[in-house]
Amino acid sequence: MFKASIVDDNYMAVGVKILETFHEYNKRPFHLHIAIAPTKSPDRFEWFVEKATEIGVDEITPLLCERSEKTHVKVERLQKIAESAMKQSVSAYLPKINEAISFDKLISSNESLQKFIAYCNDQDRLFLQSQCIPEKSVLILIGPEGDFTENEIGLSQKNNFIPISLGNSRLRTETAGVVACTIINMINSQKT
Repeated sequence: MFKASIVDDNYMAVGVKILETFHEYNKRPFHLHIAIAPTKSPDRFEWFVEKATEIGVDEITPLLCERSEKTHVKVERLQKIAESAMKQSVSAYLPKINEAISFDKLISSNESLQKFIAYCNDQDRLFLQSQCIPEKSVLILIGPEGDFTENEIGLSQKNNFIPISLGNSRLRTETAGVVACTIINMINSQKT
């Protein structure tokens, strides 16, 4: 991040003089990856990308599940939304937006230190905030409208994903993603 003053205000190409450089500006001591099922409405998924970027996320992966109704996302458009949100929030880090990937492929190939799956059924699950270790890499799976299937939940647990709850309310997919992002950022902001 740079602090600069404008030396040439030409509307075609503004010239600036760098006054101060901030290396690793607001660099966070953790990596947050949210793998989330695309919503039926592209607008709602785009809203998630925008808000998660503003709050602080390092990586977003559209997750194709058994109950996914939408299987295609426009990664280039999502990248532009993330870039705009990054600028809006005065962040120096643009999240990586991955191509859509199948549930099976993602869970079998991921090496995150902390792996969580959020779902809605009535099984006993602990709240995310009680399970997350600050300053460690985190991957959180958020399912589609209709939730993960029992098969997906079982498969995730075989791959060392910890079942978690994001609270007592049943949340829309995009809201669950924003809540998960907020919880992880709050846990880590209390540590610093």
